Amino acid sequence: MEENRLKELVNGPSGMTKAELVEQVARNTQVTKKHAERIVNTVFESIVDSLRDGEKIELRGFGSFRIRERGSRIGRNPKTGARVNVPSKKIPYFKPGKQLKELLNS
Repeated sequence: MEENRLKELVNGPSGMTKAELVEQVARNTQVTKKHAERIVNTVFESIVDSLRDGEKIELRGFGSFRIRERGSRIGRNPKTGARVNVPSKKIPYFKPGKQLKELLNS
């Protein structure tokens, strides 16, 4: 990803929705919104599929996605205070890359 474009995304005044991302991809690549939406959906689906398969996704300069396993534990029901068993689960985790961290902190 181009450094100036990454700065634009990071320093924007508000969050970016998926629809706004699709518009940005369409505008920057000069393809239709329909085609841009397919591109964005394919990227997201590829990330999810890889995580589901236990793979790590690494995007140099941006960051990496991986799965962390949260162990089972005993929690409490906030209404009744009763103890409940909370099963282990897999949690997606994003670790920002060095370049992204530098852009955020400059």
